[in-house]
Amino acid sequence: MIFWLIVIMLFGLILLIRPDWSWMITEKWKSNDATEPSNVYKLSTRFGGVICILLGGVGLLVLLLT
Repeated sequence: MIFWLIVIMLFGLILLIRPDWSWMITEKWKSNDATEPSNVYKLSTRFGGVICILLGGVGLLVLLLT
């Protein structure tokens, strides 16, 4: 269980630091003019990364305290 919580936190960290990687894998192929992700995409991806980090951290904290 600890392993998966750490994986979720690392995934969130990648989304927070490099949202363009997520865009290249999931969205770039859908566009003819795929030069870079929009600012809204970057913001929402970073927000998702923060949520993953927080949920993983809280889950890890709860697991370690019980």
